[in-house]
Amino acid sequence: MASARETVVDRDHDGQRLDNFLLGRLGDVPRSLVYRLIRTGQVRINGKRARPKQRLDDGDRVRIPPQVSAEPDGRLRLPADRIEQVRQSIIYRQDEYLVVDKPAGMAAQSGSGLAWGLADLVAAVEPRALPVHRLDRDTSGLTLFALGAANARQLQQRLRDGGIEKRYLALLDGHLASDRVEVDRPLKKIRDAGGEARTIVTDRADEDGQRAVSIFRRLERLPANDYVEVEILTGRTHQIRVHAESLGAPLVGDRRYNPAGRAAARLFLHAAALRLDWPDDQVIESPLPVALVEMLEAAR
Repeated sequence: MASARETVVDRDHDGQRLDNFLLGRLGDVPRSLVYRLIRTGQVRINGKRARPKQRLDDGDRVRIPPQVSAEPDGRLRLPADRIEQVRQSIIYRQDEYLVVDKPAGMAAQSGSGLAWGLADLVAAVEPRALPVHRLDRDTSGLTLFALGAANARQLQQRLRDGGIEKRYLALLDGHLASDRVEVDRPLKKIRDAGGEARTIVTDRADEDGQRAVSIFRRLERLPANDYVEVEILTGRTHQIRVHAESLGAPLVGDRRYNPAGRAAARLFLHAAALRLDWPDDQVIESPLPVALVEMLEAAR
């Protein structure tokens, strides 16, 4: 895919709406696709998110994303090899839901310069599929998709009520204080001085913080690391990564929350198990990917 480009608005386009400005530069693409690019933050004016009907001023800098191809009906044209990869990654399916074993490096959804994500690819395989929860782009493992809106509502309610249990495998850069550590500390999303989105542990009295609970269980103590299983009772952005950092033992390969850590091939975090109690009891598991097995062996 070509890189994004930036163009400066001239006097001839002063006062023009952003959506019409883009239609003149992206070529023969449907208006719905232009709106999607704006809504997902791939188009920016002077470095800031914008609205489709926003009027441009002479001298504005407009970030235009790489041109995205579309089918005649306005749907994204997705890479065929990626669709097939996701098709092969569906490891469990029944009438109410399916489970995808997501590879590391694949975003959950479009946005931030990405034209498509896992949700788009799964929808290409199964149009009724709706995501119930999401994994970070660099995290691999089990992702749950409901089949139809009614099942999505049921599963999301089960997720809130504790009827869906999620367990992860992680390698910590350091050691836990004991074999089992429960972290019950609120998390808050911010933007740092560089404009990057981050999650931080915040004071319980801070009204902006959301309760977050993670349970770390040591599986193996290694010379410089702990290999752990993590159960999360809530689902906050970067929850495991930030809670691990708050313990003084951030995740191996976490460039955002462990920048001083040793170089690693990837983030060592894998969604390894899902337990569901609806419509019947079911446990679905995913083995540790080869890249993480190699990282674990090197740590030993």
